[in-house]
Amino acid sequence: MGMAEESPLKTVVFRCKACKSTFEAEPARVEEAPADDDVHAWRYFHPCACGEEASQAPWQRAAMKAWRCATGPKTPEGKAAVRENLRGHPTPEEALRTRFNGMKHGLNARTATYFPAKPDGYAFCASCEVDREWCRQQPCCEKQTGLFMKHHAAFEQRNPKHLMGIYADFHAALMGTVSECLRRIIGDGVMLHVPKTYVDKDGRCLVVEYINERGEVCQVHDVMAHPLFKPVAELITRMGISLSDLAMTPRQGEEEAATMGKLQAEAGEQETLAAFEERKVKALEDLSGMIKRANAAKANDPVLIEYQQQNGE
Repeated sequence: MGMAEESPLKTVVFRCKACKSTFEAEPARVEEAPADDDVHAWRYFHPCACGEEASQAPWQRAAMKAWRCATGPKTPEGKAAVRENLRGHPTPEEALRTRFNGMKHGLNARTATYFPAKPDGYAFCASCEVDREWCRQQPCCEKQTGLFMKHHAAFEQRNPKHLMGIYADFHAALMGTVSECLRRIIGDGVMLHVPKTYVDKDGRCLVVEYINERGEVCQVHDVMAHPLFKPVAELITRMGISLSDLAMTPRQGEEEAATMGKLQAEAGEQETLAAFEERKVKALEDLSGMIKRANAAKANDPVLIEYQQQNGE
């Protein structure tokens, strides 16, 4: 069916440029599209609640254009190629992945309980690239919903590989935080001199001062360790990047050297066992000759021959 033969749509999604609102309604005004319009034969308009006239939403027109261009294969060869491409699909892995498509709305609803859509309302919104107007119309935060679904997929499929990218980014952020804290400690110094203060009878906070031998007014300072020492040590321990975790302590070095010495000693013993095996094989090879010599000596033994003659053997 050509564009000129198309009937106007019953309902259309409209987008108001003035108030940025989106709504679906029956067109109040329909115009014939220009001749060079390759999307649709008609243009649609409807008054918005703000008083301005809204036109059809751009993304709906883009979807209509994509649908018009997606004709699919027409020749028997093309249809056969499509059938061949679909052979064997979906695979078991694809089935595990695509079966979560039906969980989209339910997951969004659960996520909205914890992270409802609040443009610029969270701390992480500052670096978010999602359009604020679009975000405001959603029931929940898109970024947090994606995180929610990845964890559900990993637990449902018992496959932690789905979370490797998330935890790699998380570990990199922690390493960056530790590095920043260490740079701050090095820049400020391991010890900080903090002026000592007291509260007088009028409730004022004053600095403790004294006059030295030269008559100069000096402040009394408390010397304290840098406050970032403790959080850095806790982060290093929790992340498993301490010297003991990396097997870099002197004791572990000595234990490793002792283990290597034991392995080298065992290698020497293995060489001795190999020599023993060689001697055993050589002795077995000589055994057949010894048996032949023993049988020959037995046949020529005079005492045995006389005994056999007496017994008629």
